[in-house]
Amino acid sequence: MPITIYGIKNCDTMKKARTWLDSHGVGYDFHDYKTAGIAKDKLMQWSDELGWETLLNRAGTTFRKLPDSDKEGLNERKALALMLAQPSMIKRPVLDLGGKLLVGFKPDIYAKEVASKGKRKA
Repeated sequence: MPITIYGIKNCDTMKKARTWLDSHGVGYDFHDYKTAGIAKDKLMQWSDELGWETLLNRAGTTFRKLPDSDKEGLNERKALALMLAQPSMIKRPVLDLGGKLLVGFKPDIYAKEVASKGKRKA
């Protein structure tokens, strides 16, 4: 199963993750939330696996600019609706290794989890 990295093209963390994958010869597909959105079923699957709290990017500008009424009383249903409406509220990147998901970019975790799965065939 191919590796897919989900995020936003111009995000600095995404750029670091994609550079890491490229420099380590890891093949992947890129899914841009800004242009392609995210399917509700996919987001719900991630939430079931990781928890909505892990996926929601509370530190980002989009979340911080929300009215307090949208931030209060957050639960899974409300958080998923916010992320579907504004995918930039999903933490980046989400890396789907085909059976395992990684959220965020940490080179040491990528080295451990990714390198063996995604080597390009020579």
